[in-house]
Amino acid sequence: MQVRTFRESDRSAVIALWQACDLTRPWNDPDKDISRKLAAQPELFLVGERDGEIIASAMAGYDGHRGSVFYLAVAPGFQQSGYGRELMSNIEERLLAMGCPKLNILVRSANQHVLDFYHTLGYVTDDVVSLGKRLIPDE
Repeated sequence: MQVRTFRESDRSAVIALWQACDLTRPWNDPDKDISRKLAAQPELFLVGERDGEIIASAMAGYDGHRGSVFYLAVAPGFQQSGYGRELMSNIEERLLAMGCPKLNILVRSANQHVLDFYHTLGYVTDDVVSLGKRLIPDE
């Protein structure tokens, strides 16, 4: 798999990937999320490509205090092949090069499979509560 930054021509394939991985939700328009990411640190929006096909993606960010990762996805037919681990390693290297001291990841509490994946990469559950407030509705 070749990891590279997102290109506009990847948009429909990335949205299809997110849908195949059950990452989309009615209250988050994936097309708008892509446009928003392209306006802020687009160099941290990565895709994994194999034989001309987008098989993985991740949106990372760094606010000067903590890094974050969203929309980490690996196409169902390529999961359990090390591609998620490879993409996360690439993100960690990029964030470390920016001076990022810690990476925080939000995972839905019911998604035990994904929690297990991150635990195998050395991530631990922090004793925090995630709060959110919608400022711009996507509906």
